[in-house]
Amino acid sequence: MDLFAPRHLLIILLVCLLVFGTKKLRTIGSDLGAAVRGFKNAMSEVDSSASIAPDPPAPPAPEVAKTQSPGILGAPLPPESKNA
Repeated sequence: MDLFAPRHLLIILLVCLLVFGTKKLRTIGSDLGAAVRGFKNAMSEVDSSASIAPDPPAPPAPEVAKTQSPGILGAPLPPESKNA
């Protein structure tokens, strides 16, 4: 037995009509249509923004000379000996 047979769909439509009424069904339909249109507009905006060339990548950061890091409590470390 097919779930979406025309007779079943007609019964479901009549039950919805009795439960909600014509005015409420009209409001639900218009709200659903507006939601679908909004979704389509958002998807087209995403597609159009994706087709625009992206910004060029930022240049690499300049290299910073290595310095000795401070010791505990910010006190400078003693200089390293070259004989070690």
